[in-house]
Amino acid sequence: MASDLVRFSVAIPEGLLEAFDRHAARRGTHINRSEAIRDLIREQLVEEDFDDPDTEVVGSITMVYDHHTIGLSGSLDQIQHDHMDVIVSTMHVHLDHFNCLEVLAVRGTSERISALADQLLGTKGVSYGRLAAVASKSAIEAGH
Repeated sequence: MASDLVRFSVAIPEGLLEAFDRHAARRGTHINRSEAIRDLIREQLVEEDFDDPDTEVVGSITMVYDHHTIGLSGSLDQIQHDHMDVIVSTMHVHLDHFNCLEVLAVRGTSERISALADQLLGTKGVSYGRLAAVASKSAIEAGH
């Protein structure tokens, strides 16, 4: 792998480099500048790929909601049943007497995954939600 590496120089303001080094340090002692930059490049490639509606992606949809909200559980269930082709797995956690955490592992086109996330997270009663794209073909091909 070492023979596949390409070296290049980057000019960067000192303050920005110091902030970047702090960022890399927070990620762990095994992360050096080169690996931190590779991670940022991979992250950007994933984001760009996600903009293409036909790109195959995997990810997770996380939401927190009050299950006592009238009709909410039924609405969320119906949306999920309408998207069974892209939902790989779900996890439901009771946080307290009212709030539930639900995490969906998803796989499909970015258009289909985005539509699912928009419907779920836009449902009245969902107090928090986030879609995270965690992989794409270009990021995987870019390697570690």
